[in-house]
Amino acid sequence: MHNQRSSGVLLHLTSLPGPFGIGTLGKSAFEFIDFLRAAGQSHWQILPYGPVCGIFDNSPYMSLSAFAGNPLLIDPAQLVGAGFLRREQVELPYEFSEYQVDFTAVLAFNEKILELAFLEFRRGGFSAAFAEFRRTMEWLDDYAFFMALREKFHSSPWFSWPSDIARRRPKSLAQWRETLAERILFHEFVQFCFFSQWQIVWDYAHGHGIRIIGDIPIYVALDSADVWAHQDCFLLDPETGRPTHVAGVPPDYFCETGQRWGNPLFKWFSDGDGMSAPLLDWWGQRFRHICRTVDVVRIDHFRGFEAYWRIPASEETAVNGKWVKGPGLAFFSEMQKHLGDLPIIAEDLGVITPEVELLRDTFGFPGMKVLQFAFDSDEHNAYLPHNYTTVDCVAYTGTHDNDTTLGWYFSDTVLPASKAKALRYAHSQPGSPVHWDFIRMAYASVANLVVVPLQDVLGFGSDCRMNTPGTSQGNWRWRCAARFLNDETARALRDEVLFYNRLPAAPVVVFKAEE
Repeated sequence: MHNQRSSGVLLHLTSLPGPFGIGTLGKSAFEFIDFLRAAGQSHWQILPYGPVCGIFDNSPYMSLSAFAGNPLLIDPAQLVGAGFLRREQVELPYEFSEYQVDFTAVLAFNEKILELAFLEFRRGGFSAAFAEFRRTMEWLDDYAFFMALREKFHSSPWFSWPSDIARRRPKSLAQWRETLAERILFHEFVQFCFFSQWQIVWDYAHGHGIRIIGDIPIYVALDSADVWAHQDCFLLDPETGRPTHVAGVPPDYFCETGQRWGNPLFKWFSDGDGMSAPLLDWWGQRFRHICRTVDVVRIDHFRGFEAYWRIPASEETAVNGKWVKGPGLAFFSEMQKHLGDLPIIAEDLGVITPEVELLRDTFGFPGMKVLQFAFDSDEHNAYLPHNYTTVDCVAYTGTHDNDTTLGWYFSDTVLPASKAKALRYAHSQPGSPVHWDFIRMAYASVANLVVVPLQDVLGFGSDCRMNTPGTSQGNWRWRCAARFLNDETARALRDEVLFYNRLPAAPVVVFKAEE
């Protein structure tokens, strides 16, 4: 993180405009970067870009891989430009919605064009770039193998596969690798397409003075390449492969029964006193990879490194979990020793203990301040801008887990006193554009960086909310129509950037993790 006052916009890649039913790494991504630049922004924050699964409602926080890219984000037009497809092969079956992602329809279209592109790729032979990609992406082999097996077993979870391959017996691995060689190659090709396109977007962002903030969910999905390939890193039943305990959080602001996420927990410590060497290696690979693809990394549920909520897998809710000590300072010291200083934003929301603050501050990780949390208590509320004790923090009007600011203001669940307090704090009146009030409050704060969800820039309501924690259906679908990213909005946002001295001036410096 740099120390200049600056600002950015939060918009997930799937929410970008475009004709293909979902945001892609094509024209709309470049146009959004142009919009950010015109609006005086210096950061674009995205959600995790990994491959999603319909079983988990296509949540980017329950990905099939902690490393791979989402094939749905691959831009078909660039596949035409690369010679893998003919233009007529990417004709749309019908006009997709510009407001919502229909994941079922998008998946069907995406799978068709990627299969066609792969056939052309096979006819053309391997390029030097593809060979180099396969050589340098150390996670790729396990992921492609996992996806090929998942296809073979009709998308069933890995722990329900035949025991020899589920438990990764060497003879079974060799046999299946030979049988599925072509499908393994297909999934390697798909990832090559994703990261080739992503590199172009990232380079374009840098050329326009935009840093990209990525996102690491601390946990991974049980049915993922990571858990299948690294079973010794997780708390799993040795017979069934299922978790003995799962991740979540206790009852809080979002949910009175807590949140039972269901992710397997890490086996942080080996049988002795030290941390697990395989798990440290895996985390090192994870940080190294994400730092090759984004400029800054937000760690979701950062407090889980200090202490985590452990829920017996048999429990249906998170109520009967308990706090268990995490790896803490020793973990980040180990990462720093091998990778250097990491450009991390710590998601430190919720009930945060002094131990979590010590962990965050020891390594100089900026924390998060969310304005929607600022008006539900007294004048000592830590999210009120006058209580920010350091410039080294990131202020948000809201996050992907919050309602939009306009939705928050008109919600029946928000106390009238909280709304009145917000208006008083902003020196505003009922009927004023509350989303601009919140943006100005955040911009006026001492926080070096302010990030505003695009929905708040545009003044959209609850129907444009990205996610509602504690629910498992109907999330992650919102898209922004292209007409809303216009010059008038860019000028209005840039005017606030100038007024609050957040206009970017520093060049983009790309972080490189030590190899």
